[in-house]
Amino acid sequence: MQLQVPTRLMKCLSLSSLPATTTLQELASSQPKGIAKVVLKKGKAQLFKDGSPMVYSGAVDRIIGRPPPRTGDVVLVADGTEKPIAWGLYNSVSMFCVRLMQLEEEAARDPSCALNMDRLIETRIDAALKLRRSLGLPSANTNAYRLVNSEGDRLSGIIVDVFGELAVIASSSAWVEKYKPEIEACISRIDGINHIKWRPSIEILKDEGVDVLDLKEMHQSTCPERTKVLENGISYAISMDGQKTGFYADQRENRQFISTISNGKKVLDICCYSGGFSLNAMRGGAINVTGVDTSLPALELARENIILNNLDPGKIAFLREDATEFMKGALSKKELWDIVILDPPKLAPRRKDLQSASGMYRNLNALAMQLTKRGGLLMTCSCSGAMTQSGIFLRILQGAASAVGRKITVIRQASAACDHPVDPSYPEGTYLSNILLRVQ
Repeated sequence: MQLQVPTRLMKCLSLSSLPATTTLQELASSQPKGIAKVVLKKGKAQLFKDGSPMVYSGAVDRIIGRPPPRTGDVVLVADGTEKPIAWGLYNSVSMFCVRLMQLEEEAARDPSCALNMDRLIETRIDAALKLRRSLGLPSANTNAYRLVNSEGDRLSGIIVDVFGELAVIASSSAWVEKYKPEIEACISRIDGINHIKWRPSIEILKDEGVDVLDLKEMHQSTCPERTKVLENGISYAISMDGQKTGFYADQRENRQFISTISNGKKVLDICCYSGGFSLNAMRGGAINVTGVDTSLPALELARENIILNNLDPGKIAFLREDATEFMKGALSKKELWDIVILDPPKLAPRRKDLQSASGMYRNLNALAMQLTKRGGLLMTCSCSGAMTQSGIFLRILQGAASAVGRKITVIRQASAACDHPVDPSYPEGTYLSNILLRVQ
């Protein structure tokens, strides 16, 4: 489906009639209102020419323009000679001084989007939609997927997850809040989407200089607080008050893999949330499944999901208990499982947390390995970007194995599902590690 450009926007798209060789400087000069220029320090331009979308304040030498740009304003980004290399959106307080939207050569090829956020938003969302359609999403057995994945879809600061007829928009940048009406208009025109839920990331937006006191009131909506979705043929109840956007679509392909190896197995699912891995294990023929989580609302959803999928409640149990305490207790009782799944919450939200998080990952995995039958399988995960990007997760797992006298072999390594694209020029967008180990 093509997104249609509203009439009000077509009237202001006179830039599209400019010749394809028009430069950003010429386009900026044609604007009735002056556009400020953010000049980079010497030697810093190549990083952004190569595609990195985030201009850190430390890379900026000076800003040309009076009055100075305000947060959310369109600005040119130039090299040390003041020659524009790109344009983007300015932030006066964030460590991300500019989020780049289009490079010089892109603007020359498609001037209709140059310096025009309304048009660029529509173009990028349309491209994201086409990509998901080419991946077969949604489908007859899956209607929960990620439509926009921030930098991976070249819209840094916004995530859009689709759950059936409901779209959840998670904003983590000031520019996203500024362009809320335009974004919602684009999403609402997509076939099948009838409700939109806006979920601002409050703590991140504070760092972006957004006044968050009235955000909740601004983002009130009439969309349902609960909905049901289908993923790989399994039904899930979703709460809009749940974690992140309400459902972890990133593990879809890894959950399905579990269903292919669970036949006749005894399965333990630590940090099970609403039961995604557990339900797939049962659907795959597991003889019994135990799910453990500390969140009562999540476990209530998990138990509801047993009923939704007509599963035998005698073969699947969800327990409210701390992961470490449960595993220590099971170890003292000498309990063992054929397959153990460990998917803890984000333990290293920032790089400075990496050292302390490493110890937590090591301790959790050491316990999980001891609960895995010799020759059994452990699927262990990290959703901490700092951990995944550090490249030390496997080393931590090896350390955990050595500490408890186990030998591990890597069987499978995976990340987020294919509807979570990553821009290679922004590796910080890589966050999920999913590693399947044989434990001996």
